[in-house]
Amino acid sequence: MTNSVDFSGRPFHFIGIGGIGMSALAYVLAKRQFPVSGSDLRPNHITHKLESIGAHIFSRQEASNLEFFRPQVLANAVVLNSQEELPTATNSILPQVICSTAINTNNLEYKAALELGCPILHRSDLLAALIADYHSIAVAGTHGKTTTSSMIGYMLLEAGLDPTILVGGEVNAWEGNARLGQSQYLVAEADESDGSLVKHAPEIGIITNIELDHPDHYETLEEVIDIFQTFAKGCKTLIGSIDCATVRDRLQPTISYSLYSDTDADYSVTNIDYRADGTTALVWERGKALGVLKLRLLSRHNLSNALAAVAVGRVLGLEFGEIAKGIATFEGARRRFEFRGEVDGITFIDDYAHHPSEIRATLAAARLQARPGQRVVAIFQPHRYSRTLTFLEEFADSFTHADLVVLTDIYSAGEPNLGQITGEHLAAEIAKQHSPVVYQPTLPSVCEFLLQTLRPGDLALFLGAGNLNQVIPEIITTLCEPAKATS
Repeated sequence: MTNSVDFSGRPFHFIGIGGIGMSALAYVLAKRQFPVSGSDLRPNHITHKLESIGAHIFSRQEASNLEFFRPQVLANAVVLNSQEELPTATNSILPQVICSTAINTNNLEYKAALELGCPILHRSDLLAALIADYHSIAVAGTHGKTTTSSMIGYMLLEAGLDPTILVGGEVNAWEGNARLGQSQYLVAEADESDGSLVKHAPEIGIITNIELDHPDHYETLEEVIDIFQTFAKGCKTLIGSIDCATVRDRLQPTISYSLYSDTDADYSVTNIDYRADGTTALVWERGKALGVLKLRLLSRHNLSNALAAVAVGRVLGLEFGEIAKGIATFEGARRRFEFRGEVDGITFIDDYAHHPSEIRATLAAARLQARPGQRVVAIFQPHRYSRTLTFLEEFADSFTHADLVVLTDIYSAGEPNLGQITGEHLAAEIAKQHSPVVYQPTLPSVCEFLLQTLRPGDLALFLGAGNLNQVIPEIITTLCEPAKATS
């Protein structure tokens, strides 16, 4: 794949445009008035939104999609160019084709792009070009990227800095996973899952933490650290959490933050109060008290994310009052402890957590929110065979704060099933350390079991990066039906 992005007006075509990362890039390009097209086999609300701002969406992946802009540009070329110049103009009609790591080289549209000679770029090449085009802030780390980048983007928006934002989740404040601002600032989530993090060289880089999370791409933690070290070298200013020993010892960030006041971090907190309705803490900057920070988000990991946002705001010259005001009203990204409804006294929460550390942190937040006597019911769909197998022991130990664990089979995310691990196997391992654990192999069986098992007062927490959350509306609707019948 080439890595030179042309922002002169040449069309962009995305293979798999409906993905959360791909669609954010397509949105910003379309809003900047570039010709944008893309294909996706599963139209959704994201592709519909892209269509509404001018992107052309194909529901099939075939060679003819790459010819979409040819008639329009050819007509312009005939008007603007002499016959001698027309072949060059015709050649430039071929779109720049954007792919993610999920696109297989056997994909028919990808193969057609190769045969036609289209410039082919990885999603990260386009993100790197946009990062280079702005005064950029890139948030990296194994956990907390989406919340931290969304919080920083929201903070800058509330402070009147009008940033362009590209994140890996949907945020109500800008009704999606991206917005185009008119200022020099860009806030982006930078993903390490496929090693492409090394391409990014932002003005400000943030690293929230470092763990092994993608054993399908990395064999050891050392390989992951190497990727983050390369990213760190490309950042003009590196902000990092020294509560993560790996960040502290292997990266030495320019600006540090910590939840502990005795760590000599540039930014720290005292007087922490974790409550069911949010968190408050007194923020310190290099030994000087800045003021009280309030946030609606729960638990210590989100307070850490908020400290990263404070550090960014101060680097950009914002007063603490402006920073605190923005953070105080930030509601979080969708699928990050997202409230989905309450029926018959049962509260439904949807969360993207799929790594043992994330599950542990999310369940701790759920326990904090739970009322006395309220059951925390954790419904978990493991994500990827490789991750489930690699972290089997860690998963087994991550459900301490749940009163009941319901497990379904593994969401493959395109990985082949080598027969080494199943959801039932994971359920058995969890049951060795936690009881009760129930295994339901399919989403319909999960739905049926929960309808029979959930009771008033339960906090039902749906965990995973797959499609488990699709059952939530069905369960809520079914529970509402008796109420409608008696009303």
